[in-house]
Amino acid sequence: MEFEFLELGFKNIMAQYSRIEVALKANEIGVIPVFYHADLETTKQVLKACYDGGARIFEFVNRGDFAHEIFGELVKYTNKELHGMILGVGSVVEEATTALYMQLGANFIVSPILNKKMAKICNRRKISWMPGCGSLSEINFAEELGAEIVKIFPATQVGGPDFIKAVKGPMKFTNIMPTGGVKPTEENLKKWFEAGAYCVGMGSQLMVKKDNGNFDLVAISNLMRTSIAIAKKYKK
Repeated sequence: MEFEFLELGFKNIMAQYSRIEVALKANEIGVIPVFYHADLETTKQVLKACYDGGARIFEFVNRGDFAHEIFGELVKYTNKELHGMILGVGSVVEEATTALYMQLGANFIVSPILNKKMAKICNRRKISWMPGCGSLSEINFAEELGAEIVKIFPATQVGGPDFIKAVKGPMKFTNIMPTGGVKPTEENLKKWFEAGAYCVGMGSQLMVKKDNGNFDLVAISNLMRTSIAIAKKYKK
């Protein structure tokens, strides 16, 4: 009954991009910037900087009061100004918040955990769902629930590139996105992609700041561009 109630009012919702389109774009670009800020204008500026650097898929983090309001405005801005940018939401842990962000136009939902109720609501709208996994059993279950991409988080603590390499041995078909510990350097990105990463999520390491504390938008664009080039160089 609870899940049926959550579905009321969401009958006509459709993401702009299908879950297959999201998965293919994530692999094509290779690097998904991950970001949250409480100020809408700052978020727009960082999003634009990533876009200028070649990003075409962006994870806004559900972290902080009224984050959904910021996201709703971000979708409107993106649809008007940033053609081809695919927006999604991360740090979602239950189905009610999933439905809320779907209503606001999220094209994909990323979670640090594996929650089958979230899978159901995303699958009913053909929206990409990327659950957090830390074991072969969780990855297998996530794929049974329809996940095209599974998130390994925190990637370094779970086992780093060696974990991905080990998983890809018996499960070559699995698409893994490590997040947490990924850095915008050739040495670091090479390890993840040579191990078999499908794409990577990158947050604070990418969002560099100036000495005065403001985000360095030019540096972010340059790092984004360089990171994408490195990803394409080493992806299998």
